[in-house]
Amino acid sequence: MPVIKYPRLRDPLFYEWDRKAQKCGLRHTIYAVNGDQYTGEWLDNLRHGKGTQIWKSTGAIYSGDWKFGKRDGYGAFSILDPETKEYKRVYTGWWENDRRCGRGTFFYPNGELYEGEWSHGVRSGWGKMHYKDGSTYEGQWLMDQPNGPGLLQLPNGNRYDGGWKDGKKHGPGKFFYPDKGQLLEGIWVADIPKCGVLVEFGREEAPAPPELPLPEIKLQDPAGVLAEAQAMFDDSHNE
Repeated sequence: MPVIKYPRLRDPLFYEWDRKAQKCGLRHTIYAVNGDQYTGEWLDNLRHGKGTQIWKSTGAIYSGDWKFGKRDGYGAFSILDPETKEYKRVYTGWWENDRRCGRGTFFYPNGELYEGEWSHGVRSGWGKMHYKDGSTYEGQWLMDQPNGPGLLQLPNGNRYDGGWKDGKKHGPGKFFYPDKGQLLEGIWVADIPKCGVLVEFGREEAPAPPELPLPEIKLQDPAGVLAEAQAMFDDSHNE
């Protein structure tokens, strides 16, 4: 009895082409239509795992962790200096959903430096800022501004230790003046000391103390007057 052989069915060629075109696992450099290039790991046609992306339009480069097509995990972002043609580090640290999130270090173009915590791409949490004038701020941040307890140290040695709100001194705090040998302890509102007590603090060691010492307070109840003034301006308990 003759045996009838049927031709084996084969998938159309474009099925095979599509399968080969799917990006999954470690790949060599892939070039986008706009000239961007990526070298690294893929998952379901998305950058996922370890990889390096170079943006052609700006020359910027990111090398680190990816998750479903976005920077997520630990990585470093740098830009190309148009004059020296060398890469300058911008940010090194943790990312989430393509934005700075977690601990990281940001290098500003003017030479300033921030080391600390980030959330949704802005400074939030505990961090230390190094300003170009030599001063530093270390403390709490919220929405890219000093907010909460923090310490500001100035180049001349003076320092403020106290509350902050929207980037300004706000609430109870102490301002030390080692150059004058004085200490101001009181309440600040929007960077302005509203009330407090100015006392001598290390006057003997101060390099430039005032010519005359502070006069003696003659109020009948100085503590009561101060407490009343502090209650008027201190809104820290409402925050």
